[in-house]
Amino acid sequence: MRAIAIEEAFTHPPVRQAADRFGPFRDQAHWRDIEKKLEDLGETRLADMDAAGIDVQVISHTPPGPESLAPVQARILAREANDALAQAVAAHPDRFAGFAALPMSDPAAAADELERAVKVLGFRGALVNGMVQDRFLDHPVFEPVLARAESLGVPLYIHPSFPPQSVMDAYYGGLDPLHSLFMSTAAWGWHSETGVHTLRMIISGVFDRHPGLQLIIGHMGEMLPFMLARADHVLTPVSPKLRQRVADYFQTNIWITTSGFFTHAPFQCAMSVIGASRILFAVDYPFSTNRAGRAFLDSAAISEADRAKIAHGNAEHLLRL
Repeated sequence: MRAIAIEEAFTHPPVRQAADRFGPFRDQAHWRDIEKKLEDLGETRLADMDAAGIDVQVISHTPPGPESLAPVQARILAREANDALAQAVAAHPDRFAGFAALPMSDPAAAADELERAVKVLGFRGALVNGMVQDRFLDHPVFEPVLARAESLGVPLYIHPSFPPQSVMDAYYGGLDPLHSLFMSTAAWGWHSETGVHTLRMIISGVFDRHPGLQLIIGHMGEMLPFMLARADHVLTPVSPKLRQRVADYFQTNIWITTSGFFTHAPFQCAMSVIGASRILFAVDYPFSTNRAGRAFLDSAAISEADRAKIAHGNAEHLLRL
């Protein structure tokens, strides 16, 4: 069965150098291996895909990305990163597709870069890594980006990134530095923050102002499938201006992916709450392995019709692949 993986990372070295937050830990052997794979947009990546049966990767810039930079530098480096990715997609159009990196610290420029990436480079949407200058995307300053994505008919993917320093100090301070880094990111903090981000966009009316806007979140829904009934029960009664219940936006505007989550209990929860028609396959390469992702996809206890939706059908529809 065809497999399209849609949260697959690369890094443009000048962006990494400008926005580095992993510096103290780059001497670890496994990080060096990951970085080599992040920089590769050719044979190594393709070989990893072929060995595991991944047909297409939709590739995006790993955090920290251009959205973490000041406006002038962000504009320059986002364009460079997108052009570099576009070259790889052009070289392997049947295997790669792209999500744009955006200079979100300059929202007007970010909207224009999104349009260039879609109309000129052929990208399928954009990925934004976390908060921008300590603001979530429901802030009015980001309306140009939301409106442009809606008008272009392409989704925005919210990927986690590093929390504000105030959150780091309050929630993750006083720990061993390595524990602090990973508690605040991949072990917990990234996912809870992106869940907050998504709920904020719902209750602030983003999807009522932009009913055609489609949002993707990864990591089996960033904790939200487990919490959605509770959030809906509490937030819907105090949100009378919304056009529908909080939970219903997961059937009209929000998609989730499997990235990095390859155990069956969270998947069963997501299937029960969200359903196969709003779940997309993703690996989170190279932070997770293609083999693990493909093995999970093939072994999931679901119908073949649902497997086909998740493996490729939903992505083909949403991203027009």
